[in-house]
Amino acid sequence: MSTSDDPFDADRALVRSGCACGLHRTAAEHAARTLRCEPVADVSEEKRYESIVASAVMRAVFPQDIARRAFLKSVGAATALAALSQFFPLKTATEAFADAGPPEKKDLKVGFIPITCATPIIMAAPLGFYAKQGLNVEVVKTAGWAVIRDKTINKEYDAAHMLAPMPIAISLGLGANAIPFTVPAIENINGQGITLAIKHKDKRDPKDWKGMKFAIPFDYSMHNYLLRYYLAEHGLDPDTDVQLRSVPPPEMVANLRADNIDGFLAPDNICQRAIYDGVGFLHILSKEIWDGHPCCSFAASREFITTAPNSFTALTRAIIDATGFAAKAENRKQIAEAIAPANYINAPVTVLEQVLTGTYADGLGGVKTDPKRVDFDPFPWQSFAVWMLTQMKRWGQIKGDVDYKAVAEQVYLATDTKKVMAEMGLAPPATSYKSFSVMGKSFDPAKPDDYLASFKIRKSS
Repeated sequence: MSTSDDPFDADRALVRSGCACGLHRTAAEHAARTLRCEPVADVSEEKRYESIVASAVMRAVFPQDIARRAFLKSVGAATALAALSQFFPLKTATEAFADAGPPEKKDLKVGFIPITCATPIIMAAPLGFYAKQGLNVEVVKTAGWAVIRDKTINKEYDAAHMLAPMPIAISLGLGANAIPFTVPAIENINGQGITLAIKHKDKRDPKDWKGMKFAIPFDYSMHNYLLRYYLAEHGLDPDTDVQLRSVPPPEMVANLRADNIDGFLAPDNICQRAIYDGVGFLHILSKEIWDGHPCCSFAASREFITTAPNSFTALTRAIIDATGFAAKAENRKQIAEAIAPANYINAPVTVLEQVLTGTYADGLGGVKTDPKRVDFDPFPWQSFAVWMLTQMKRWGQIKGDVDYKAVAEQVYLATDTKKVMAEMGLAPPATSYKSFSVMGKSFDPAKPDDYLASFKIRKSS
């Protein structure tokens, strides 16, 4: 879903099957850098903006690429542009789009943890999505979530891959000094799983898990809240009946192999690596707990937005564009190849393909298929933030009253993201809140306290 293809080229699809920079046929060619991936030097900012705006308008008029190409072949590019300009002020829209001006800072550092949840942030570097926004972004592999948090707070990173609840926790001063942080985009939905050690293959009923040790990536994580929710729904108190330990995702498989833990709720590439190494099996996918749940986010401080608003907007555009590309099933194998190298996820391509395509070994001799095992949708629903806040209260991370709506709207930038998506020719949701179901229990974001009060197992105040 790149927004900077030539929309008036009848022989070129707007969504390509090859490298997203447009200069290579495959991700392998791109990674080898046999051709330069940077924008051509003689293309002006004005021309780049014109291309983005025209591409966005053509997408809106011709949502099916085959219809666009047939139209162009019938009337020609010049006639198509003239006709489009009669009904839509392309020049005015281009000027408005460019009004923000060039990025204040083009050389940026974005930290990430090497997991498939960070796919849009990672792939945007090798596949050219940052470069198309006029940015030179170094994506920096980082050891753990506390390090990501600290380096972003200390401004070593301009922005970062964060667990979806982390910017809320940072903004509220949970685990660190309160600093206003934001979520302009969700990185992925679904894409996690509960993996158990092979020795527990006959313990499929969670009621048999008393006394077991489980790893989660971080206290302020969807992994923590989903695992706690799952255990509690099966009658186990996660604070007394099992042990939960924070372990960086890259260390989880080694800990499972060493018998330091009995299982984990972790990103799917960690689950799949445990299966690939023969030390674990997939108990359930996280989408079986909550289909459509968020996991990770693209996050930045309010200070960065204030001091470098154009850089922030350009970054957000790049992430949204990359997320749209990742959402297309036909692009998943190319993406797996692009993010597999050691400086990114450092995993066998076959492991990443099993995660991203949804056809995977389960560790028990079976092969399963679920194309929505992981998916990508950038919209930061504020109802996601409200749900996370209910779980922070449920498990004692937040004491006292909380203004759910105010916090959700301060941190999850749905309004800003709607504007960016609309400028890119995408169709953002009309609202920022929605209801959903977690293990069959409906969540109404307008009634968070009622939802919280309905749980029998929770941390006593």
